[in-house]
Amino acid sequence: MYQQKNQKTFIEHVVEFVLLLMLVFFIRTFFFGLYQVPTPSMESTMLVGERFAADKLTYWFRKPKKGEIIAFNDPEYIYSKNKFVQLFEKYVWGPSNWTKRVIGVPGDVVEGKLEEGKPVIYINGVKLDESYVNQLPIMHLWTDDPEVLRETIEKELAAIMRGGRIAGVNIEQLLMQKWAQRTTFRTYDPDKSYLDQPFYRIDEKRVIKAQDGSPDLLWPATPISQYNDAVRKQTKRYWNKTDVFYVELGMDEYWCMGDNRLGSKDSRFLGPIKVDQIHGRILFRIWSVDSDESWAIIDILKHPIDFWTRVRWSRFLQLVY
Repeated sequence: MYQQKNQKTFIEHVVEFVLLLMLVFFIRTFFFGLYQVPTPSMESTMLVGERFAADKLTYWFRKPKKGEIIAFNDPEYIYSKNKFVQLFEKYVWGPSNWTKRVIGVPGDVVEGKLEEGKPVIYINGVKLDESYVNQLPIMHLWTDDPEVLRETIEKELAAIMRGGRIAGVNIEQLLMQKWAQRTTFRTYDPDKSYLDQPFYRIDEKRVIKAQDGSPDLLWPATPISQYNDAVRKQTKRYWNKTDVFYVELGMDEYWCMGDNRLGSKDSRFLGPIKVDQIHGRILFRIWSVDSDESWAIIDILKHPIDFWTRVRWSRFLQLVY
């Protein structure tokens, strides 16, 4: 009798735990979400290492508005053809989350131009005032100490050679690709030292420098690349990874861009975002730490003292616009 009572209690605990997981899943899917910033594409509004809360409920009752910062599924993700797997991918484990700002909404005519060599955007013929765009240059960095990267790359090349996969491979090109894969960038204030930056503490060993020894910087209002104007004039719907584009948005389409225009893969590259990919509005910054780790506890365990020197206390508990 006593054994049966214990067995029933254990089953009850399991049921309660499963119900709790289902409740958490339901709330996280339909009411609010928690997001970590892994890339600098929304600097300086959102920094790498920050955590945000998003409202998922509102968009069930209304559409996103211009200027709102939204979360949406990776538009490049390839879903399974199986309908059940698609549901799992969409609501449980599938595409990564992207965060951008809504620039154009359904029915808008969005046009990107260069005026006096600087990118500008027009919405329905009216020039857009974008005070939120990052006003500081971005600095190119190695992802780690170059000597550490060199050892890693040499080991990878040695493994390729030992595996007999060297036939037809251009070693020099492969080497360049591996170095390119180990670069990143961060917003940089040229008026401050590497260790006294407003957003990130920069290790000088990781700084990629130009031939004259100065940091390799991209300055605000620099066009991201050249464009083919002849192609632009042949179509009413055009984007090609540049700051020159023209789109008449459909009734289920949004034009979305990162605030860090020189370091954002957005609608200029991918075209409009479909409404069914959007699942939340970023509202609130919870905390902010200069860290690339997905979990703060891992960073604390690795760097129990240094971690606290990288906490951005002034950016805790803030509404985000």
